[in-house]
Amino acid sequence: MRIISGKFKGRRIQASTKISARPTTDFAKEGLFNLLSNRIDFEDIRMLDLFAGTGSIGFEFISRDCLEVIAVEQNEKHGTFIRKVCQELKIDNLILHKADVFRFIPECHVKFDLIFADPPYDLERLSELPDIVFKYDLLSEDGLFILEHSRKQEFESHPFFLFHKKYGNVNFSFFSKSNPD
Repeated sequence: MRIISGKFKGRRIQASTKISARPTTDFAKEGLFNLLSNRIDFEDIRMLDLFAGTGSIGFEFISRDCLEVIAVEQNEKHGTFIRKVCQELKIDNLILHKADVFRFIPECHVKFDLIFADPPYDLERLSELPDIVFKYDLLSEDGLFILEHSRKQEFESHPFFLFHKKYGNVNFSFFSKSNPD
């Protein structure tokens, strides 16, 4: 995986073969960040990365000078990898929580400007994630929740759904509690 833009632009990060996470493809990540760069100022946001996996999305936000990234990952090997990359890149504003996302969310009392979730596509409770994020009021007033999922899921009927983008086999659904533009 590589970092697309920012202070670590072009940096390749080789994940260990012990990592079982499916990182967001570079193609999808580039499309997502091109879209986001027209909507948000990365330097002013606090971001929550749920199911952080390899940390790829969090590292991309840090590279673009995001204030802080809270990464939640339950798998110890993935967490070890994220900590190693933070050490190598001298990142001190990514805080890693080794936790189950569904237990972390109710206990979290911080508001985020952007929440990104990249759960395993076959996760049994994947469709509950938008409801849980909004139930526990984790987004700031104009905050954005982005859920990565397979083509099998559809969220257009969710009351906070904004729009959907597809990049290859990767689907992103966008949600916000405020009205779009």
